[in-house]
Amino acid sequence: MSASLTFRLFHAPPQKTHFIKFPLTRHEQRFAIYSPPKFRSLTTVIRSVHEDSAHVPATPAKPRWENVLSTAASLYPVYVTVGGVVACLKPSTFAWFVQRGPASYSLSLGLIMLAMGLTLELKDLISLFMQRPLSILFGCVAQYTIMPAFGAIVSKSLGLSPSLSVGLILLGCCPGGTASNVVTLIARGDVPLSIVMTLCTTLGAVILTPLLTKILAGTYVPVDAIQLSISTLQVVVAPILLGSYLQSKFPAAVKAVIPFAPLFAVLVSSLLACSVFSENVVRLKSSIVATSLPPVSSPVLFIQSVLSGELGMIILSVILLHFAGFFVGYLSAAICGFREQERRAISIEVGMQNSSLGVVLATSHFTSPMVAIPPAMSAVIMNIMGSSLGFIWRYIDPSDSDKSPKLAGK
Repeated sequence: MSASLTFRLFHAPPQKTHFIKFPLTRHEQRFAIYSPPKFRSLTTVIRSVHEDSAHVPATPAKPRWENVLSTAASLYPVYVTVGGVVACLKPSTFAWFVQRGPASYSLSLGLIMLAMGLTLELKDLISLFMQRPLSILFGCVAQYTIMPAFGAIVSKSLGLSPSLSVGLILLGCCPGGTASNVVTLIARGDVPLSIVMTLCTTLGAVILTPLLTKILAGTYVPVDAIQLSISTLQVVVAPILLGSYLQSKFPAAVKAVIPFAPLFAVLVSSLLACSVFSENVVRLKSSIVATSLPPVSSPVLFIQSVLSGELGMIILSVILLHFAGFFVGYLSAAICGFREQERRAISIEVGMQNSSLGVVLATSHFTSPMVAIPPAMSAVIMNIMGSSLGFIWRYIDPSDSDKSPKLAGK
């Protein structure tokens, strides 16, 4: 992510949607989305693509402070990366939060989902789903087939321990993460598709995440699918629906807090991921010290010994899982004939998981603390990989970039 990321809406010509201009490049995106977890902007998108009049009403310019908050919310990968470094160097920084877990983890994820729900208008999402059923359904199926399958394949191929295997599979069975929306925006992909995929896979997680985890990880350790389902319902679906209800019943009050919701969700998500990571860094350091080289060894040899051990295997497994999601997600969408912008959205959505949910489920339902390590590591690794891919794609024109995004057909 870049701190120079800014958004400007323009009065669009006939039958075209609003534009968003980034100072990073000359190219323009035709989406009215300005922060990763915000679904409220779907109203603008839907109205724009269905406008039949000669002119689309211009969106009023937002105050400067709202643009600042929006830009700050887009820096999620920066926050988790910096937090991950702090967790490695000084794990005690997050001790106050870790000591209150797993209750603090569940509460944090619930607040993140509530913030998402406050920005959500269900009627707009239903309308968009009715216009784009094929691409949305394909993306959701890809999310819950590609990542769970490769979670099992990678863990088996690398010979991970049972606890780490369960953690990696659980991560693969999680829904898409909200950070994928802003990465799709940077990559010049289909942002509305990314947003609806995130919501649909999140709502579907109450059944699919526990079921797939039970099927794929049940051979390693006992998995209580019912309890996993109840937890997912409590910390994900219920807060989203509550937020949507509050948004419809108390629009004036919600409007006052909406500008702060994306940044709040991003910061809490970063805190959650880095706290769990710091908790397990202590255990990893202990195992490293027990088998490390003598003190006279060079830093290079010490790093090599660390990466060749259990920590290195965890990092490699998480990288391979997300790489498979990005690559196979794009390839499958290309084979099925979707447009380039849709391919990018599906690729990013499949490859980027809700690692926070994986952390909460791992700490709440599995006795081994090692189960939470892959989801915690993913929060850092996934965002670095996704952001890098987004910036690469930003400088590669979509093959159909001369066409305006439509909500018909696929």
